This record gives sequence, C-alpha cells and structure tokens, in this order.
Amino acid sequence: MNTAISDHYNGLSRVKLFWALSRTPHALLDISTPALAALLWLGAFPPLKVVLLGLLTAFAGYTAVYALNDVIDYRVDRKRVKNGELPVAESYLDDVMIRHPMAYGLLSFREGVAWVLAWGVLAMLGAYLLNPVCVLVFLVGCILEAVYCLMLKISSLRTLVSGAVKTSGAVAAVFAVDPDPSLVFMLALFLWIFCWEIGAQNIPHDWADIEVDRRLEAQTVPVRFGAEKATALILYTLIAAAVLNIFVLHFSQAVFELQSVIFFLIAGIYFLIVPALRLYKVKTRPNAMALFNRASYYPLALLAMMVVKIGVTVISP
Repeated sequence: MNTAISDHYNGLSRVKLFWALSRTPHALLDISTPALAALLWLGAFPPLKVVLLGLLTAFAGYTAVYALNDVIDYRVDRKRVKNGELPVAESYLDDVMIRHPMAYGLLSFREGVAWVLAWGVLAMLGAYLLNPVCVLVFLVGCILEAVYCLMLKISSLRTLVSGAVKTSGAVAAVFAVDPDPSLVFMLALFLWIFCWEIGAQNIPHDWADIEVDRRLEAQTVPVRFGAEKATALILYTLIAAAVLNIFVLHFSQAVFELQSVIFFLIAGIYFLIVPALRLYKVKTRPNAMALFNRASYYPLALLAMMVVKIGVTVISP
C-alpha cells in the first residue's frame, strides 16, 4: 500500500476508512429504498417515532451488510491488491471513498468484523422494536449476502442472490409499518426492486470489473455471457422494472391519479431505460458506470415524489 495514502489516514481521519468499508455514500442512497417501500404501501407518513427508528435501523442494516461484503471477500480482495488489479479509487459511486480499505491493510480484518457486528446488533435491535419479523428479514439478507460473495467463482446465478438481498430492506420496511401487508403488493414490490438491482446495479457494477474478474475466473454475468447478452439482460430487466413499478402503484393503499403514474413512469425512463439504451448501443465501461450512477438515484427520486404527493394530500382541504 502506498505509504502516502496510509499516512493520510491516522487519528480521527481513520473513521473515514470505516465509512469507506460500508460504502456509506451508496448506503445513504439505498436508505431511500425501504423508505419508499413503506410510503408506497401506506400512502401516508408513519408516526414520527417509526420514521426515526426506521431510518436509524435502515442505516445500521445497510452499513453492516455492505461491510460484510468486504469481510467475506477479504482474501479475494487481498489477492487482487497483491496482483495490482484492484484500483484505490474509481469514478463510479461506490468508490467516492477509498475502495476496500481492509484489502489495502488500512483496516485490520478484526476491525472489519467488529464494525459489522456492532452495526448488525444495532440493526437487529431496531428491527425488533419495529417488528420482530424485520429481524428475520435482516438475518436472511445477511445470509444471502454471504452466499452471494461465496458464489464468486461458482456461478453467475449469484446475480439473482444479489437481487434478493437488495429487496430485503424494502420488504422489512413494509413489515415495519404494517404487520399484515398485501401479499400481492409484496410480490410486486419484490420483483420491482429485484429487477432494478440486477439491471441497474449488479450487472453494470460487474461490468466495471470485467477484466479483473476474467483474470480471477469470477463467474459474473458479463464474464459468463459476454457484453452482448449482458447488455440485453440489463435492458430487459430495467424495462421490466419500469413496468413493475406501475403494478406496485396499483396494489398500493395509496390512490395514484393518472398524472402521478405518468411521473413515476417518466422517472423510470430517465433513470433506467435511457442510460440502458445508451449502453446497449455503445457497449463501453464508462456507459456501464454511467448507468450504475444514474440508476442509483432512482429510488431517491421516487421517494421525493411520494413525499410531495403525501404532503400535498395532508395540507389539501
């Protein structure tokens, strides 16, 4: 590891390494997904106590799970660093901070495990206070994240596991505000987030590491099926996500006028389909990263729309 970089992180600045371990910029964006799921189902704001506890729990959960990824992949990432195949920083969202601080020896394995456990315990405590079912969802999400990492050299089907992991936050959020939600709504919600994660996050992210993954013999979708098929899969799953969003709105307890539905559909086109089409036409790494970055803001944009919609409803006579 470059000693200049190592010397930069001492004292209180080492805290940044822990936030980097959890990919905090992306984790903060991801919190919008469970918040959006809860508002979509209720069609109203939950009690303030539930909102605050839910946000803290979601932050703790995402912080733990993202760090868990690096803990499980520690040996693989160390090998990449040793071979000079893991850059310190990249231009896409996950690498706003230093990438994989444990692999570079800036944090010890023990520190990483302690960080995961601390936030994991906090997440489980918050989940229990919201609804004990949320604890089960969180634990299943953690197990699936471990399975996802361990499947790196086994099967490209790991992308399906990634989709299930990302849906766990949204599913838990709905149970946090309603112990008995509609199963049809939950199925539509699961499939929607599932398709968004695969087409907008997982496959484009793997695209950025395709050359390294090939040398590592990793079984990712871009490595296994090539650029043409991977790009087609991205486009199809994101079209499905945009359509499934309409089903989620339909089965929600909220009432969505045609104008609101159109706004949600336009958001899907702008954040998902437009950059996916650009990648489909010009299959380059920068276009894959551009899709990943823009699509990461999709749940946040829809959350903002829901907050405005509910706020207008509340103040309307």
